[in-house]
Amino acid sequence: MITVAVLDKTGKEVDSLTVDEAVLGGCVRLPLLKQAIVMYHANKHIGTAATKSRGMVDGSTRKIYRQKGTGNARMGNVRTNVRRGGGVAFAKVARSTRKDMPKKQRVLAMKSALLSKLLSGSVVIIDDIKMDAVKTKDFASILNNLKIDRSCLVTTGDFDRNIYLSARNIPKIDVIRVEQINAGDICLKQKVLFTRQAFESLLNVEKN
Repeated sequence: MITVAVLDKTGKEVDSLTVDEAVLGGCVRLPLLKQAIVMYHANKHIGTAATKSRGMVDGSTRKIYRQKGTGNARMGNVRTNVRRGGGVAFAKVARSTRKDMPKKQRVLAMKSALLSKLLSGSVVIIDDIKMDAVKTKDFASILNNLKIDRSCLVTTGDFDRNIYLSARNIPKIDVIRVEQINAGDICLKQKVLFTRQAFESLLNVEKN
C-alpha cells in the first residue's frame, strides 16, 4: 500500500489516501513503458519535410549538348542533381512516423508510469484547486506552496477555464483532464499534480 498526503492550497496536509499497487498493475513494467514513450514521441513528430527530386523540378530532359566533339566534359540534362537548380539526388518525401499500441497496453503503460511516480514520491494531491478568476500569480503561488518548482502535469477532473488560462504562461506546466492522461505526459514531467476528485476518479476507473 502507498499512502499519499492530500494537501490544501497552502500546502498543509488535510487528509491522506491509500493506494493499492495492484490497482496500478502491481509493478512498473519498464519495457512496456519504453514502448509507450517511443510511441508518444513518434506521434508528435510531423513528417512533412520534403525536397524536390530530379523529376519534380522544371526543365527539359534533353541532353544539354552532344556527348563528344565539343571539348567539354560530358553533361546530361539541366535537371541533374550536379547542376545548380537541379533536383536532389535522394530527395526527402513526406512520411508518417506514427505508431500504435492496443488500448490495454496503453492503459497498462499509463498505470506503470503513475505507479513509478507514486513510488518516487512525485505525485501531489490537492484537495481543491478551483479559482474564481484567471490569475497566473495566484496559481504560481499555489504551486510554490506545494513545493512544485520544476515541470509538472496538472490533472483535473473536468475542464476548468480559469485553471487552464492561469497556468498556460507558467513554463513547463501543462493542464489536462484526467481522461486524457497517458504514460508519455506523466514521464516527461518531474511531478504530477492531481485534484482529489481526479485522482479518485482515475482509481475508480481502474478498479472497474
